[in-house]
Amino acid sequence: MRKIVLSLHTTVDGFVAGPKGEMDWIKFDDEMFDLVGKFTEEADTALYGRITFQMMENYWPTAADKPNATRHDIEHSHWYNKVNKVILSRTMHSEGSSKTIIISNNIFNEINGLKHQDGKNILIFGSPTAAHSLMEHNLIDEYWLFVNPVLLGQGIPLFAGIKEKTDLKPLMTKVFPCGVTALHYTLDK
Repeated sequence: MRKIVLSLHTTVDGFVAGPKGEMDWIKFDDEMFDLVGKFTEEADTALYGRITFQMMENYWPTAADKPNATRHDIEHSHWYNKVNKVILSRTMHSEGSSKTIIISNNIFNEINGLKHQDGKNILIFGSPTAAHSLMEHNLIDEYWLFVNPVLLGQGIPLFAGIKEKTDLKPLMTKVFPCGVTALHYTLDK
C-alpha cells in the first residue's frame, strides 16, 4: 500500500501560516532541500489543496528554465512536471491535464482508493486545509514537521479539526543549520 507523507513547516506555537496566509517566516537551507529531494524520489504523486496547487502551478512548471534556477529549483521542477497531482477542492472542476485528479467529495474513499493503487508515496507539501481533511480521516501515514524558531501568536493552525486522539511514533529529529528542527513521525497503528 502506498503511504501518504505530509511535509509541512510550522512555528513553535503550531501555526503553518500567519493570519493572512503569510509564510515569510519559513527558513530553508541546502541540507533541508536535500532531504526534500529524498521525499520526492520516493513519491510519484503530489497532493495539494486548491490554494497551494495554484501557487505551485504558478512557479514549478517553469522554475528549471529560469536563468538563476538553483539545483533544487531544477530538480523539484522536473519532479513536479512528471508526477500525478491530486487536488482537494470543492471549487475547481477541471484542470485539463491527464496527470491531475480533482477530488471534491468522498475524500476518505477517494484517497483510500489512491493509497491502494500501485505506485510510490503520495506527498503533501504544505496545503494545510487538505492536510486537515486527511488528518480528520487518519489518512496520513508519515508526518515531517519542520518547526521554525518563531512564534506567531495567531494564524492558520497546524492541527485543526482533529476529533480524536491520534498516536504517533517518533522516527527522527534533526536540527538544520538554519535553525529549523525536523520532526519525523509515523502513524502508530
